[in-house]
Amino acid sequence: MALILQYINDMHIFMDKYGDPRTNPWFLMSSPFPTLLICLSYIYLVKVLGPRFMENRKPYELKNVLIVYNFSQVLFSAWLFYEIGAAGWFTGRYSFQCQPVDHSKNPQTMRMVHACWWYYFSKFTEFFDTIFFVLRKKFDHVSTLHVIHHGVMPMSVWFGVKFTPGGHSTFFGLLNTFVHIVMYSYYMLAAMGPQLRPYLWWKKYLTTLQMVQFVGIMVHAFQLLFIDCDYPRAFVWWIGMHAVMFFFLFKDFYNQSYSKPKVRARSPQPQTTELDEDVKMYKNGALKNGFSNGHTNGLVRARTVLPAGN
Repeated sequence: MALILQYINDMHIFMDKYGDPRTNPWFLMSSPFPTLLICLSYIYLVKVLGPRFMENRKPYELKNVLIVYNFSQVLFSAWLFYEIGAAGWFTGRYSFQCQPVDHSKNPQTMRMVHACWWYYFSKFTEFFDTIFFVLRKKFDHVSTLHVIHHGVMPMSVWFGVKFTPGGHSTFFGLLNTFVHIVMYSYYMLAAMGPQLRPYLWWKKYLTTLQMVQFVGIMVHAFQLLFIDCDYPRAFVWWIGMHAVMFFFLFKDFYNQSYSKPKVRARSPQPQTTELDEDVKMYKNGALKNGFSNGHTNGLVRARTVLPAGN
């Protein structure tokens, strides 16, 4: 026990010494343990407590709740996109080739630092994606990989806000929040009912946009491996490898979602609904991780938010 306490104390000393003093006093930023506890509680809730609670209950429809939630996420993502851009990327102050972290308390710099913290906070609001799955008894979609992805993202972003709030890595947040605007708009429209389905023909292009996002993040991050830039290499690898992983996950989803119908046309199979196909692909692992960055939730909710039978 004494060794554990000593380890915790040493870690806090390290955090205080190397962490950014501007964000240290902010909510949840002085120590990683509150964020870790929230993430573990989320995992327990959606994998154990939630399913037990719903075991003998009928699934909640939550149509109006989903519409309000997705609309709120659109507004939140739009605000984050604007703040990250107005604090740096839209002003000409930030270089797309190399942007070190500005450790000053300049008002414009602090605006970016605040935007980084709010982006970190947005990873908690994404927990509701999984919670709504549980309340609607869509347990097939609450896969282990999906839960681990959402459970890890707040912790991953915490380190960025703690040590490098601002600078090169905020390009990830800029692209990610833009994609979230489009993505949650799609989810909101899909939640409104089958009458809007004819207007949701652009689902395929949303997946393409997500893959383009990851390619942009990869190129932007990994260029620092060949450029002399005052930015931590550890964060370059961390962000770049996240983008690589999610690109291939979405590429696999794209191939299964939009290539399979051509195969079925040559070899007729029993008809299934879009929802049946999504669940099948999800079980096969194509949709397990969803979108995140991190993070992204994927497109699995885009179809499953529709009322049963649509």
